[in-house]
Amino acid sequence: MTATPDTHLWLTIDALWTWLESDQPVSGREGLLLRVLKLSEEVGEVAQAIIGATGQNPRKGTTHTWDDVQSELCDTAITALVALRTLTPEPERVFAEHLARVAERSLNR
Repeated sequence: MTATPDTHLWLTIDALWTWLESDQPVSGREGLLLRVLKLSEEVGEVAQAIIGATGQNPRKGTTHTWDDVQSELCDTAITALVALRTLTPEPERVFAEHLARVAERSLNR
């Protein structure tokens, strides 16, 4: 079986989840909550990159590029998918079903 980009994505997410699970300082419910809260940190980094790319902080000026914004958005997406994997052993199915519902609702499919 040849791995598709989608398969590669989920294999990588599972490998990242396994790596995080093997060395987490806090486990159980608190560890789960902290993993989900990590999303807030990542979204904050997206905001910081946008502010830096647009030079909106007069004290700092332009400190980031739009490539930095893209990178931070990717970090946010990865963090969300790892958090989803933390909640379910079937993140690919859960995500695909949810995406289909959003597409149906939004695109009238």
